[in-house]
Amino acid sequence: MNDFTSITVTKSEKSLEIHNPTSYPLIGKGAQGAVFKLSKNTCVKIFVDPDKAKMEQEAFRTAKKNSFMPKVYETGENYVVMEYLNGPCLKDYLLGSMFMPEEITKKLLQMLEGFKESKFTMIDAPLRHIFVVNNELKVIDHVNAFKRDHLVPIKLIRDLKYLLLKDSFLMQVQKLAPDTYKEWDSYLNEKINFKKMLIQPDRGDGVKVDSSFSQRLIGKGHQGAVYRLSDDLCVKVYGKINHAQQEQDVLLSCQHLSFIPKVHEAEKNYVVMEYLSGPDLNTYLKKQTRLPEEVTRNLLDILTQQKREGFKKIDAPLRHIIITKNGFKMVDHVYSFTHDQNRPLELFQDLHERGFLEAFLEQMKRLDSKTYHEWTKTPIPLTKEG
Repeated sequence: MNDFTSITVTKSEKSLEIHNPTSYPLIGKGAQGAVFKLSKNTCVKIFVDPDKAKMEQEAFRTAKKNSFMPKVYETGENYVVMEYLNGPCLKDYLLGSMFMPEEITKKLLQMLEGFKESKFTMIDAPLRHIFVVNNELKVIDHVNAFKRDHLVPIKLIRDLKYLLLKDSFLMQVQKLAPDTYKEWDSYLNEKINFKKMLIQPDRGDGVKVDSSFSQRLIGKGHQGAVYRLSDDLCVKVYGKINHAQQEQDVLLSCQHLSFIPKVHEAEKNYVVMEYLSGPDLNTYLKKQTRLPEEVTRNLLDILTQQKREGFKKIDAPLRHIIITKNGFKMVDHVYSFTHDQNRPLELFQDLHERGFLEAFLEQMKRLDSKTYHEWTKTPIPLTKEG
């Protein structure tokens, strides 16, 4: 069966759910939908939300005369059939370059000018959405072309920064389009005012963030969003002032504890702290076949320090533990002083899901029998995986 309309794409709590009874291969997926290759020259993007499909279709219609847009062959309630872009994305194309190719800079400026001519408000595109096809640039993913306001290409510039090409790119922009450079430079060097940043509480997994903020978003949750400021600094901006106050109470009063990140600045709705370079413990343990005893020792050390310092919530979720060169650090302390929990229930659940709970308890019994008996005298409540 090769009718692509039989493919369904839905969104679960954590990811896209794809049902594909056809032989068309999946070649990409993102926040709005999934893309399947139909032939040598065509592919179809199937959207989760028909309203998102309409938004992208409108962008394609408005900018169809621009050379940077893929050709569209057919549209439907929840899909767009377009040309298949047989070429690398610009991120892969530039990877390893020591200097920004001026010809690419010229094409990017033409592309951004084309966005303006098409009345897009999103004058921007990440490198992974730009493809090099026959020495020309093509851009995908235009759902937010008229929804988000990016008058300066902050995503593009940010991506080039991480390829170490930002400076050479801007130097070329200054030469090729001095007025554009002045506009960008004024925006990029504007002093960041975290107090005016809007982080809105939202249903689901996290908060709504302002995508026009020029710093790199590195994480978000129920209480706030975290942005990378420099090699060694990040900022957490909160959706609710009481959450900011609760976490700052913990961070500022516990700077002497080894697992607490160093705080550099704290205000009403944000805190600037050290950037923790390293994998989170959940990611690390996914690659292990056995639980290293050193991990158990470090976790017990954190939990013991919490108890000694009067934390009401005794826990250390794996995703909140970062393995750094200076040892284990823990993030997200909003409820540490306010929620009563005398044993690490989320840690137990996380280890259970990784298949390491039994090993952890055996090691813990050997390392700290008193705490082991205290935490296991009543059954540990666990939910089934999946």
